Amino acid sequence: MNQKRKGKKSSYAAAGVDIDEMTRGLKAVKRMVKQATGKGALSNIGSFGGLFTSPGKDHVLVASTDGVGTKLKVAVMAGRHTTVGEDIVNHCVNDILVQGARPLFFLDYVGTSKLEGSMFRDIVSGLCRACRANNCTLLGGETAEMPGLYPPGEYDLVGTVVGAVERKKIVTGNSINAGDIIVGLRSSGLHTNGYSLARKVLFETAGLKIDDTFPGTNRSVASVLLAVHKSYLKPATKLMRRVRVRGMAHITGGGVVDNIPRILPRGTRAVIDTSSWKPGPVFEYMETRGKVDHEEMYRVFNMGIGFVFVVREKDVDETLEILRNARQKPVLAGYVTKGKRGLKLLL
Repeated sequence: MNQKRKGKKSSYAAAGVDIDEMTRGLKAVKRMVKQATGKGALSNIGSFGGLFTSPGKDHVLVASTDGVGTKLKVAVMAGRHTTVGEDIVNHCVNDILVQGARPLFFLDYVGTSKLEGSMFRDIVSGLCRACRANNCTLLGGETAEMPGLYPPGEYDLVGTVVGAVERKKIVTGNSINAGDIIVGLRSSGLHTNGYSLARKVLFETAGLKIDDTFPGTNRSVASVLLAVHKSYLKPATKLMRRVRVRGMAHITGGGVVDNIPRILPRGTRAVIDTSSWKPGPVFEYMETRGKVDHEEMYRVFNMGIGFVFVVREKDVDETLEILRNARQKPVLAGYVTKGKRGLKLLL
């Protein structure tokens, strides 16, 4: 005989996971995602797996995964979530661009304690915007609601990009030689790295509030810190069509000091002249107010240079012209010399 169960009924919603809210959230963003779907996609969002047309037998696939990191804590503080999707797409696109690849499709992961429909739509709007700008398909992703794992109101955002490059056009850095010139492109700010140190200096040491005016600017702290991580795909593509680029580096975690040596062959060393550009108010203020060692700044942050090209000296003038015509402000950041692989900063 069946007996009635006593006590309160249990449900997934009561445990903190609202499946209906998640379903509503996914329905609300499907139209946005469809606008970020390229011609190579063979499946719709919501499928168990995303299908995409192979670019061809002469192409090599290139993939990269990364996250927005503690920049998300600033987004939560400011209540602004429309740009973090752009951050992760552009970051991943730049990572595969280093090897000469163009993006094909992107997959995202959003993990949170409780899904909030408006926040989720804002995040996806940024993902879609960046995918369209980079001619990349938003193929799918995962949204995980896990109460108890994430603090209330906070979330994580991670992405994976898959791209392709013709085998004969892969950029490895192996052809870099002493005498080559390092040309940098300006960043829009911190991009997506160094926010643990930045938050400590700005909010704990300096006592700034998220809506304060950032010292030395007419912008709010939130606007400065949430400036979108730039994509360098378009100017790099224009440059590679006309100039033989020997190497490229995306200045992310590890800053200027650790990223440029990653592309250097043995027996070469990069020399970076830090006097050839001004980092910008956000970096200058953090260094001074936080009493951060000058070299430490270059090891943590991009210091105003988000991407670099290594080109032959005879190609420098043409490189600068192409990048300026692409509405960039290129910087002659340094050069390559013989020596133990690594980097020397001229401070």
